Amino acid sequence: MSRPKQNQNYKGHGLPKGKEREQRASIRFKTTLINTLMDVLRHRPGWVEVKDEGEWDFYWCDISWLRENFDHTYMDEHVRISHFRNHYELTRKNYMVKNLKRFRKQLEREVGKLEAAKCDFFPKTFEMPCEYHLFVEEFRKNPGITWIMKPVARSQGKGIFLFRRLKDIMDWRKGTAGKKLTSLEAQPARSAVNSSGSHDTRSSDDQKDEIPVENYVAQRYIENPYLIGGRKFDLRVYVLVMSYIPLRAWLYRDGFARFSNTRFTLNSIDDQYVHLTNVAVQKTSPDYHPKKGCKWMLQRFRQYLASKHGPEAVERLFSDMDNIFVKSLQSVQKVIISDKHCFELYGYDILIDQDLKPWLLEVNASPSLTASSQEDYELKTCLLEDTLHVVDMEARLTGREKRVGGFDLMWNDGPVSREEGTPDLSGMGNFVTNTHLGCVNDRKKQLRQLFRSLQGQKKVPS
Repeated sequence: MSRPKQNQNYKGHGLPKGKEREQRASIRFKTTLINTLMDVLRHRPGWVEVKDEGEWDFYWCDISWLRENFDHTYMDEHVRISHFRNHYELTRKNYMVKNLKRFRKQLEREVGKLEAAKCDFFPKTFEMPCEYHLFVEEFRKNPGITWIMKPVARSQGKGIFLFRRLKDIMDWRKGTAGKKLTSLEAQPARSAVNSSGSHDTRSSDDQKDEIPVENYVAQRYIENPYLIGGRKFDLRVYVLVMSYIPLRAWLYRDGFARFSNTRFTLNSIDDQYVHLTNVAVQKTSPDYHPKKGCKWMLQRFRQYLASKHGPEAVERLFSDMDNIFVKSLQSVQKVIISDKHCFELYGYDILIDQDLKPWLLEVNASPSLTASSQEDYELKTCLLEDTLHVVDMEARLTGREKRVGGFDLMWNDGPVSREEGTPDLSGMGNFVTNTHLGCVNDRKKQLRQLFRSLQGQKKVPS
């Protein structure tokens, strides 16, 4: 059934040639993640779980498998895998910022300052320790402001701290990175950039999971976050990328706001329950309520903002968030290896400030699929079901769909209009983007109508 390459280091997956676009009655899936995802995969009609070394058609893999096996795995046309080979160009904090800075310069050079300014959605950031001296220069220009230190490749709030004095950085430098600082500076090749502008795939991906010296980013802390009930929050938004060349990205209607458990103040910068909204951090708080959690669904958040600031201000905010999703993906479009077997469900973390300006904090390649409440379980179940509908292992879609369940096609080698037909982009005057973040998600009704209409239609390649 599989067709391994002559080199026996290669493992083949899929069906014999000629079955690529035919509808498949049985899909063999594999995953190592035991959470909501496993529930969704096991309940999907016609999908069969494969264990150990069995042949598979669909693999929701973890990042370590990708690093060790992707380059030695042969996959048939229809086979799909849940990460792009060098996803870290977007999902590792230091690379994300480098790519955005480079893209901003490119836009300024090719289009102009106005377009480049649309990339000003991430706080001033320095990679540590390699940009330490540049950071010190900036730090001394603005004494007294708050900075935040984040490890480039950790998640769930681990290793993060806030500071206002250089002495705190000196302590970090001596303690966390000092012992190996000299060896890091002597090995610039570990984060080398190859001729295409991407970071060296072997060295940098190794660092994603096992970093010999812990690199950090020092980032200007947003000192004026928008507060609800006196508490800080950030937004988790889901974007599904099916291809980078051409760029084809879908935005999910649902998401959530994650709140800190303690009222916001800049007087206690050492209190992680005040400043970090990660659920992994908040659930260790003494007064955390497991059933209630610290989340609002995005529909509730959008309605709250509309009642406070009016619908026009909310439309502007959500349009600015659309810009973040598109520009961040465009910034890595030429450096990500766009393999037709790959897709990726990204978890975007967005912070809103008091001026209703959205800031990109980070992008996650493996957003948590473990539910923290019943409402959270339902959201993630629907999100994953709709992800599988868009990935379309069953080959049911025509490739012309602009909505599949809770996903709206946001970018298809260009902006996608809500209106039917080809939009007039000459002046972009009446153009309305096909995004509905935080709007009603009547996915079940839409899916019923979609699959009913597809039954009689002839397929075209997507």
